[in-house]
Amino acid sequence: MTDRLDGPQDPRGDLARGSSPGPHDASGGAAPGDASESTPDDVPPASESTPDDSSPASESTPDDSSPAPGDASGTARPAGDDGKAHPALSDVRSEDPLVPAAEPEVATAGPAAPEAVPAPARRSGTGPRPTLAAAFLLPSLILLGAMVIYPIVYSAYRSLYGANEKTFVGLDNYAAIFTDSSTLTTIRNNLIWVVVAPLLVTVIGLIFAVLTERIRWATAFKLIVFMPMAVSLLASGVIFRLVYEQDPDRGVANAVISSVSGVFGGGQGYPDARPRGGDQSPVAAEGRAVVSKQPARPGQPVLLPLVGVKPADLASAAPAKAAQPAPGELTGTVWVDFTQGGGGQANQVDGTEKGLAGMTVEAVQNGAVKAEATTEADGTFRLTGLAPGDYVVRLPQSNFEASFNGLSWLGPTLITPAIIGAFIWVWAGFAMVLIAAGLSAIPRDALEAARIDGATEWQVFRRITVPLLSPVLLVVLVTMIINTLKVFDLVFVIAPGSVQPNANVIALEMWRVSFGGGGNQGLGSALAIFLLILVLPFMILNIRRFRRDNQ
Repeated sequence: MTDRLDGPQDPRGDLARGSSPGPHDASGGAAPGDASESTPDDVPPASESTPDDSSPASESTPDDSSPAPGDASGTARPAGDDGKAHPALSDVRSEDPLVPAAEPEVATAGPAAPEAVPAPARRSGTGPRPTLAAAFLLPSLILLGAMVIYPIVYSAYRSLYGANEKTFVGLDNYAAIFTDSSTLTTIRNNLIWVVVAPLLVTVIGLIFAVLTERIRWATAFKLIVFMPMAVSLLASGVIFRLVYEQDPDRGVANAVISSVSGVFGGGQGYPDARPRGGDQSPVAAEGRAVVSKQPARPGQPVLLPLVGVKPADLASAAPAKAAQPAPGELTGTVWVDFTQGGGGQANQVDGTEKGLAGMTVEAVQNGAVKAEATTEADGTFRLTGLAPGDYVVRLPQSNFEASFNGLSWLGPTLITPAIIGAFIWVWAGFAMVLIAAGLSAIPRDALEAARIDGATEWQVFRRITVPLLSPVLLVVLVTMIINTLKVFDLVFVIAPGSVQPNANVIALEMWRVSFGGGGNQGLGSALAIFLLILVLPFMILNIRRFRRDNQ
C-alpha cells in the first residue's frame, strides 16, 4: 500500500529521499537528516506528541505561513520527490482549512497544443433558409399579386373614370352610388340580407346542432342537413326557382300551402259565378252573396241556378241532378244554368248542364243561420234538423271568392325573403357542423353540475351552453355576414327579369352595370370598391379572432 501511494521507488533507497510517512504520523514526516532514525514502528501517534519532542516538525511555530511540503496533519498526503502531492491523489481535497487544495498537474513536456478553432456560428431558428423560403413563396406571391392585388388596385384606378376610360370623373361614381334610385335599392336589400340572413342561419344551425345530440339518428340527420353544401349556388338557384312557382301543380311551396289550406276548410270557389238576370230567376244577388227570392219550407226542393262560370272550372264537374224532396228537410240543387250549343230550359235542370260541387248553402231565419250544408258533385244539397217555418236559402260570399292558389313568391313583394330562404337552406348545414364541433368541446361536468343544482334544460342552454359557445357562434355569424355581402348567384338565378331590380344586391348590380348591358365599368368599379370596404371590417375581425384563438 505504501509503495502504491509513494509511486516508483528510487534505486538509491530511502537514504536518498527519505521514507514515506504513515497516515498516522503526527509530525508529517521527519526531516531529511533524520530519515534513518524514523521507522513506521517507532513513530509516536499524533495524540502522544509533546512540546519536548525533538523532531523538527514539533518546533514549527504559529508564525509559519504554510506547513512543510510533506505535512499531512489531519489528512494523508504522501510526498513525492519535490514535496508535492502524488498524482493519484491530485483530486483529493483536504478538509483542513489550513491545507491548500492541490492544483492539477499541467503537462509541460512536448510541443504546445494547437489553439482550438471556434465552430462556425449556427443560424438561429428552426425554419428553412430565407432563400429557400422565398423560392417556395414566390409562385404564391405572384398568383396573389396577379389575382388579388392587381385587380384591387386597377378597380380603384378605374373607379375614378367614367364609362370611357379616358374621361376622368373623380369621385362622381361614388356619389352616384348614394344618389341613384336603383343603387339605393341594392343598398337597402343588402342591409336586409346582412341583418336577417346571418342571424337566421346561426340560430337554425344552433338548433340543429343541439337536436343532433338528442336523437338516435343524428348521423343521418346531419347528412341530410349538410347535403345542400355539396350543391353549387347556381344549381340551388335553379332548384328554388321551381320550388317557388306559383302554380301548385309545379311549385312545391304553393302545393304544400294549398294542401294545408284545403285541410282547414278552403273550398273550391267560383269567382265569376252570378245569378241570371231578370225577374224570372229564382235567386238574386245580395252584396257578394246569392239568396233565394222566395222563402222555402222543409219538404220542398229549392232551385239555385247560376251563370258565368268558366268552362275550365267545369272540366271535371258532374252533370247536375234535381234534388228529391224529403220530409223535414230542405233540399235543392246549385248548378250552371247553361247548355252548350243552345237548347235547354231556363231555371230548370237539364241533363247536359253541370252541377257546382263544394258550394256552401245556408238556411237563414230572422238573420240567423239555422243549418248549413255543402253541395255534392252533382250540385245537390240537403239541410236537416230544421223546425217548421219559412227560411231563406243563401249562398254566402265565400263561394264566390277565388280559391287559394298559393303565394306569389317570385313577385316584387316576397322575392327577397324567398331568396333568403334559399340561402338558409344552403348554409344551415355549414353552421350546424361548426356549432356541433363547439358543443362537443364543452365540458360535460359544467352541464351536469347545473342540472344537479336544479337548473332546467332551458336554463342550462341559455346560461351555460350559449355562453361557452359564443366564440364559435361569433365565427359563424361573421362568416355568414361576409357571404351575404357577396351573394350573387342565388339572386341572379331565382329572381325573374321583371322583378330583378326589386331583388338587386350590390354584387349583382356591379355585374349588371359593368357587363350586363350597362356598359359603365367606371361605376361598376366604384361598386366593387364599395363592396370591398364593406367586407374588410368583418374579414379583419375574423382574422383577429383566429389569431387570438391560436395564442
